[in-house]
Amino acid sequence: MDPVTFTTEDGARLEGEIRLPDAPARGSAVLCHPHPRRGGSKDHPLLWAIRNELAAARGLAVLAFNFRGVMGSGGTYGGGRDELRDAVAAVTEIRRRVEADLPTLMVGWSFGASVAVRAAIDDRRVAALVLVGLPLRPGDLALPPLPDATDLRAMRRPVLLLAGEHDTFAPSDELRDYANAFPDGRAEIVAGTDHYFWRREREAAGVVGDFADEVLTRT
Repeated sequence: MDPVTFTTEDGARLEGEIRLPDAPARGSAVLCHPHPRRGGSKDHPLLWAIRNELAAARGLAVLAFNFRGVMGSGGTYGGGRDELRDAVAAVTEIRRRVEADLPTLMVGWSFGASVAVRAAIDDRRVAALVLVGLPLRPGDLALPPLPDATDLRAMRRPVLLLAGEHDTFAPSDELRDYANAFPDGRAEIVAGTDHYFWRREREAAGVVGDFADEVLTRT
């Protein structure tokens, strides 16, 4: 694991870690973590499992980073808006470290999924998108609105939406409907778990890894 720092376009200095595969990279990935004000950081076990799966088993170079104001990252919490700059800067950083023509996946969980979907729609460098526990029902999290159906139709890249069967932030039926709004979207529901995938992290990571393999095969 290699520690890195990089800077956003508005001058926030962010911390992260890159895990490289043992062989030459087949592509790259950026991981976006849950809500900064609810204890979210790059170090959650689910994100560790996804990072390990994508790097060790699927051959991707993976950057996990902390949004602005989290742990050693500079700046202050941006309400889910300024964090778009963080995600874009993370894509720039990981693509600087691998061949530029290799595909880049963006993976977001919860708050990070909200950031990822809004960032990826406008960033053509993102070849595919994984949204874990996308907060369709954010409750009191006060997040910016998610893209509507018109915006989603413009996202003509592969999209996976993943959630636990009992995820109250991403109810299964609503998640499937949202996935169907993408031209190339699908939903996967993991039975018997919820938003946090406790003790099911490796299973969830395997679903993400299978999707990554499909993307890499198609590109």
